[in-house]
Amino acid sequence: MTRRRSIVDLSGAGRIGISRANHAPQLEQVQRRLFLRGAFSLGALGLLTGCDLQDGDAIDRVLWAMSRFNDRVQAWMFDPKRLAPTYPASAITKPFPFNAFYPEDSVPDIDGASWHLEVSGLVQDRSPWTLQRLRSLPQQAQITRHICIEGWSAIGQWSGVPFRDFLVRVGADTRARYVGFKCADRYYTSLDMATALHPQTILALDYGDQPLPPEYGFPLKLRVPTKLGFKNPKHIAALFVTNDYPGGYWEDQGYNWFSGS
Repeated sequence: MTRRRSIVDLSGAGRIGISRANHAPQLEQVQRRLFLRGAFSLGALGLLTGCDLQDGDAIDRVLWAMSRFNDRVQAWMFDPKRLAPTYPASAITKPFPFNAFYPEDSVPDIDGASWHLEVSGLVQDRSPWTLQRLRSLPQQAQITRHICIEGWSAIGQWSGVPFRDFLVRVGADTRARYVGFKCADRYYTSLDMATALHPQTILALDYGDQPLPPEYGFPLKLRVPTKLGFKNPKHIAALFVTNDYPGGYWEDQGYNWFSGS
């Protein structure tokens, strides 16, 4: 474990510096919150306290092992029928905060007319999807809370294609273990199949009553209210169904992979 000051951005909400000596109260609050949720993340906690999980020493291996154990426990506890809370329009956070692992002026500029979603892996139909084709499918709206591992949350309104319906449409093997995502902003992440099939997981095309603005993920964002914020990728360019562990941008740096909210 190295005692150094770490710069971390857990869900992309902005960069913050956290040290063990100067932020003990905040660290204690994070520990309590994660423990009470049944999602105590030694992997994420290690990053918060300045531990480098890629040093390869014995402590690092223990932290990684505990993080993977935590993933298995969360997956076992996950109820695919339990819904995340929903809210009235009056509760929507205005403005909804920008969150990414880069500053807002670095949001990718994507041409919606030429954009298409690539689909690959354990699916029958690998043909690409345009925005027009996605919008031709039945849509679902939700007002749900985005929960960031940094400790803040915000309520927003998203609408789009229920992901379960999309997976059925492309003939995905729903017995597979994972769905992975690659994004135009270099981000990548993955979900367990049970969460992918959850009734509130959607491929979001709109925020409010308008197409997703660039800062919120245009042209396509995955909205997963049962997961922490960094499991909700934006600017999606490709998805794939697989039995091979796909990892994720933050997950490969030590954050818990399952990360239920």
